[in-house]
Amino acid sequence: MARLPLALFRVGLGRVFGRRVLLLHHEGRTTGLDRTVALEVVAYDREGGSWTLASGFGPKADWYLNLRMMPTTVVQSGSRHFAVTAHFLTAEEGGEAMVRYAAARPRTARRLCSFMGFGIDGSPGSYRRAGREIPFVRLDAGPGQRLP
Repeated sequence: MARLPLALFRVGLGRVFGRRVLLLHHEGRTTGLDRTVALEVVAYDREGGSWTLASGFGPKADWYLNLRMMPTTVVQSGSRHFAVTAHFLTAEEGGEAMVRYAAARPRTARRLCSFMGFGIDGSPGSYRRAGREIPFVRLDAGPGQRLP
């Protein structure tokens, strides 16, 4: 199941995910090899030209560590590619991002927190506390790129 989104993007069907999933291209920090991973979009800001992602495997996820080493990369949203620069949210910004995400997608937010071992009671405060511990990344599209 984890490879299905990658396969769909590769055969030109990335648009079936709408704005909910994107394909992140990144360079391996130790190998230098091209890597790709399909990730859920926590927040999408068309006007601001950005996508926000959460690292469900914490700060040790390979894609997260790779972006830390090389924050300029490319994403695919639908059938379009965008040059982006990664900006790592502070703990406070992550807490607020998680509160907004939980309001928009309560079941998925609850599952993410449970998967990561955070006890939550469903309140904004509990999501804020969890979000302060979850690594969030905002990917900003380069100048002149119009998001879908």
